[in-house]
Amino acid sequence: MSVPPPSPDVRRAAAERLAALATPPGALGRLGELAVWVAATQGEVPPSPLDDVRLVIFAGDHGVAAHGVSAFPSSITGAMVRTFLAGRAGVTALAREHRVAVRVVDLGVDDDFADLPEDVRRPLLAHKVRRSSGAIHLEDALTADETRAALDAGAAIAREEIATGAQLLLSGDMGIGNTTPAAALVAAALGLPAAEVTGRGTGIDDTGWARKIAVVDAALDRVRDEVDDPMACLRALGSADLAATTGYLVTAAEHGVPVLLDGLMSVACALTADRLAPGAAAWFAAGHRSTEPAQSLALSKLGLEPVLDLGLRLGEGSGAVAAVPVLRSAVALLRDVALLSDLLPG
Repeated sequence: MSVPPPSPDVRRAAAERLAALATPPGALGRLGELAVWVAATQGEVPPSPLDDVRLVIFAGDHGVAAHGVSAFPSSITGAMVRTFLAGRAGVTALAREHRVAVRVVDLGVDDDFADLPEDVRRPLLAHKVRRSSGAIHLEDALTADETRAALDAGAAIAREEIATGAQLLLSGDMGIGNTTPAAALVAAALGLPAAEVTGRGTGIDDTGWARKIAVVDAALDRVRDEVDDPMACLRALGSADLAATTGYLVTAAEHGVPVLLDGLMSVACALTADRLAPGAAAWFAAGHRSTEPAQSLALSKLGLEPVLDLGLRLGEGSGAVAAVPVLRSAVALLRDVALLSDLLPG
């Protein structure tokens, strides 16, 4: 089912207000474009301040991590989840600075987090689908039932955040090896070979990169008869965390809540979300351009221009959080700058 776009009438009214501001025509550049987009997604001109911004980090492990595609072992995934919960990660530092609420959800981490207090562990594991996902060059990442469960989990999480007042949602990721299934999803959606979409992820060397390309190539060859089906791609090439992110993005768009995307993982899921629910991409903005080639290719297909281009490859949702002040600045300009007509006599 297709998703209606943000209000065209409100978009026109926002563009008219932008043109009427006491600034030279076009002087606000991308800030003006972003302000018009936010106004259209909110359905009001001028737009409301973005006071309630929320990031959900979808965590999961990936079977391909055991096959030499990452510079780090899978045990880092669980360690980083604990670091998010402690507020000591890169993204949590940015989120504190920029007033962004952070929620971490385990969809497929190969860890039961038995050391955590029950009041922390329960919400973390509330939507867990499985421990790790299958190695996509050898087997499907998920079963059909697990794929549906992960999509439903992401949808439920989006609804929970929206019901409690989120104005802008962000998607983040944590999972060693996750750039491999994400690159495979992009390659399948765009009909591209592994060599064009596969990046270096956490910083692998040339040997590791060649191995990673071979894994993505083998995965694509294994499912070549299913690439036109986005659900089949999620099942065969994705993971529990990527499927949940896709469900989160589809649901946000269906509920008319804008999403600021992060790096490769969220953009790969945005591409998949737009395949499942055509038109969903109109509700997404790109927080930043990562160093992964698949992300830029997917952004081009979605028609999205990143807000920031800082050479980031941290993941976690960090690039999206770093872009939040830019969106808030855009909204402030469209709200608070005087109209030229107010300054002219008569």
